[in-house]
Amino acid sequence: MTGTPLCDPTKRDRRSGMRHLAVALLLASLAACATPPPQPAVVDAPPAVDQAAKAAAQQPPAVKRLKRKIAIGRFTNETLYGRALLSGAQLDAMGRQTGDILSARLVETNRFIVLERPDIAVIEREGSRIDTPQNLVGANALIVGSLTEFGRQTEGQSGFLSRTKRQVARAKVDLRLIDPTTGVAFFAASGTGQASTESGTVMGFGSKTAYDATLNDRAISTAIADVMNVLVNQLEARPWQSDVLEVQGNTVIISGGQRQGLAPGQELIILARGKSVKSRQTGFIIELPATEVARIRVVSTFGTDETNEGAITAIQSGRVRETDRAKLIVQEAPR
Repeated sequence: MTGTPLCDPTKRDRRSGMRHLAVALLLASLAACATPPPQPAVVDAPPAVDQAAKAAAQQPPAVKRLKRKIAIGRFTNETLYGRALLSGAQLDAMGRQTGDILSARLVETNRFIVLERPDIAVIEREGSRIDTPQNLVGANALIVGSLTEFGRQTEGQSGFLSRTKRQVARAKVDLRLIDPTTGVAFFAASGTGQASTESGTVMGFGSKTAYDATLNDRAISTAIADVMNVLVNQLEARPWQSDVLEVQGNTVIISGGQRQGLAPGQELIILARGKSVKSRQTGFIIELPATEVARIRVVSTFGTDETNEGAITAIQSGRVRETDRAKLIVQEAPR
């Protein structure tokens, strides 16, 4: 009796071949995963020192600036904030603070000779007690201004388990530049600033902030900083001027020295003031254009501070006479 085979050899071989193929594919896939991806090429970056040197070489040379004389005049608080604390005998605290902050910022630039005017009475009183004559000088420009806006507010948000509190102070200052020879305001600018502090709690835990009085100072400082750049640029746009102290042949001694930015080798021009004529149209005294009479070069400087320093110069071209000294002015030579 012929029986049916228990397993067909053809099917068995087919199943075996499929198993081998699956194993081969699995091994190939594992090998591909184990192969690390190609790493990008590493290029050495130039040293930081070389980059800094290259950047410095590309920078234009620093411009030598001559210091102008400026005076800080009246500063007042024109807002309602803090007025209830003042009486007739008390000072305007916030207005005085605004002027002090501006004065400090201008001194910190080291680009101006800042003259005190709000304390002029105190200076004169103190000068009368010492045996030295006072030497109060005029300024090239007078700065006046006021605190025109100031306010504080408290902002906050409350959630199911959390709470935040934010204190904000905002300030605005307005400044004007006045020509002291005519009393005409030739420039005006304003600056704004704000300062804030924030605290928060979660489920009753966290920081709690009381009233922060320093926000007032920080807001005013920020408003001053906001207007500083345009103010400095406008002040330096006015020509630096000096005067002739003495003429000795080919040597001319002028006021202003190292602390005002003068250095040996620097060239200056000497101008003779033009005639002053009163305008019937405006009522102002108009000075006609000055005339160049000589060019000089700084040889050396002397003096211990801005109040007594000078420079010795040599005439390069033109002529300077001692008899004309009162109507001569010294200016920076045009570049």
